[in-house]
Amino acid sequence: MTGLYYEEFEVGETIEHERRRTVSESDNQRFCDMTMNQQPLHLDESFASDTQFGQRLVNGIYTLALAVGVSIPETTDGTIVANLSYDEVEHPNPVFHGDTLRVQSTVTDKRETSDGERGVVTMHVEAFVVDLDDDDDRGDDEVLVCEFDRTVLSLKRDRDD
Repeated sequence: MTGLYYEEFEVGETIEHERRRTVSESDNQRFCDMTMNQQPLHLDESFASDTQFGQRLVNGIYTLALAVGVSIPETTDGTIVANLSYDEVEHPNPVFHGDTLRVQSTVTDKRETSDGERGVVTMHVEAFVVDLDDDDDRGDDEVLVCEFDRTVLSLKRDRDD
């Protein structure tokens, strides 16, 4: 287990997740197939080339799921009871095939459950495209592509009462 117990989360702390992931065309295709999402903007190069983006977009739900997955080892791996909610999900910029994502989580709130046995922790999770090419028209060194609040029910450390 590498996740944090309730007591180890500190409100205001930002956790930089070390793992990064480059999204492939295959990742996007498989995710769309598994979820039965046949949106041509994700799958049809000819269709997508005539849109404002000029190319296919990675499915936003895949981006969200990837951001959660990347964050697990340093936050809730082995120390979670349940994910309670994903709120305020936004996709301010697109993700394209070949983009590399990095993720960070900032602890925004925590409280004990009413019985004091566990804790509820809320984190603001942000995913960025990094290592942009000089010819990329998105501008900066990294671009925010997904953000959301994730609330979890967390284990507390065993107490010897």
